[in-house]
Amino acid sequence: MGKIKTGLRLICLYALLLSVTIVHATITPPDRQTVEHGLSVQQSVVNIYTAEIGVRELTGHNDGTRVIEYLKSANLNKGNPWCAAFVCWTYKQVKLHAVISGYSPNWFPKSNTIYTNGLANNRTPDRADVFGIWFSSKNRIAHVGFIDNWSPTNSYCITVEGNTNNAGSREGDGVYKKRRLKSQIYKVSRWI
Repeated sequence: MGKIKTGLRLICLYALLLSVTIVHATITPPDRQTVEHGLSVQQSVVNIYTAEIGVRELTGHNDGTRVIEYLKSANLNKGNPWCAAFVCWTYKQVKLHAVISGYSPNWFPKSNTIYTNGLANNRTPDRADVFGIWFSSKNRIAHVGFIDNWSPTNSYCITVEGNTNNAGSREGDGVYKKRRLKSQIYKVSRWI
C-alpha cells in the first residue's frame, strides 16, 4: 500500500510540475510589453538609439569612447566595423539580448526575418526593427541599423545606423539618421 501512495504522490507531483511548465510556456508577454517608466520595449529602444544620433568616431578609425563601448557589447576590439555592434549595444541597454554579434548577417535568422526585398507576404517593418543591406562585393549583408519609419506610401524609409556617414557608407564615422530607398533594404528582422 505504501508503494502505491508513493507512486500516486509522484504522479501528482509530476502532473503539477507539467501543468506549471505548460502554463509558463504558454503565457508569453506581448511583443511590445511595458517596461520601466511605462514605456514599451520598442519605445525604449527607439529612445536609446535616437539619443545616440551624433556620436562620432574619434579619429575616423572605428574608435572613440562611445564606439569602443558599442564594440565591447559585441565582443569586438577597437578598430572593427561597428554597425552591428551599435545594434547589439542598443538592445543590451534594455536588457534585450537578441544577438550578441558584430557580424551583420547574424541579425537575420529565418525565424526573425519579417521582410525580404522582392518576396511576397512580407510583414511591414516597424520602428526598432533591424534592417540589412546586401553588398555584392562581400556577397552578404554587410551593413545593419534600425528602421525608424517605414511608411507604406513612400519609396524610402528613415533609419538610424552606426558606422555610416552622410553618403550612406558602411565604413562611416558615426551614428546618423538617414533616408534610404526601400529598394536598398535587403532584409528586416524583428527582435521585440
